[in-house]
Amino acid sequence: MNFLAIDTSGKRLCVVAYRDGEIFKSDLSDCAMQHSVRLMGEIDGVFARARISVKDCDFFAAVVGAGSFTGIRIGISTVKGLCAVAEKPALAVTSFDALAYAEKDVPLLALVDAGHGCCYACAYNADKSVALAPRYLTAEEAQRIAESGYTPVAAEPFFAGAKLADPCAGLLNAVLAKRGELCPAEALAALYIRKSSAEENAK
Repeated sequence: MNFLAIDTSGKRLCVVAYRDGEIFKSDLSDCAMQHSVRLMGEIDGVFARARISVKDCDFFAAVVGAGSFTGIRIGISTVKGLCAVAEKPALAVTSFDALAYAEKDVPLLALVDAGHGCCYACAYNADKSVALAPRYLTAEEAQRIAESGYTPVAAEPFFAGAKLADPCAGLLNAVLAKRGELCPAEALAALYIRKSSAEENAK
């Protein structure tokens, strides 16, 4: 099995190529506002190290949100393009999945920074099934959920007491766990939990 998975939903840029059990990845910790410039170069790099091409991949995975509205669009459009070239299916992974699958099997509250003291959150049971659907919360609301029995995890240190997870490792684990959920590339859709600031300000 060969695949490529990318995460452009936050400050980090994660690109993972998987070739018959071997893992080749690029993990740039601070790539905010540069995803469109750097993504294709990082993809070319991991393909070169993995010694595979677009045509060799069985499917392509993208993190579809929640997170940066622009970053999410970049990731989805890139994967759709790769799927079209290779005539292969796609796989949608959420930024919450990338956090949850980076950690051991305990109840978790996956948190993504939404700015302005708020966050996007999704709670998982110990078996990685979703306990609370993705939602937009204040820090206080998220804290109350965490205190009800969930370990808070995040990729960035924005939430007091949250365990820092490795979303690049989690992306790989999530893709391996969810690879039975492939879909046509055109079915890939962004997970937007709230309207963008521009949309809100246009009211």
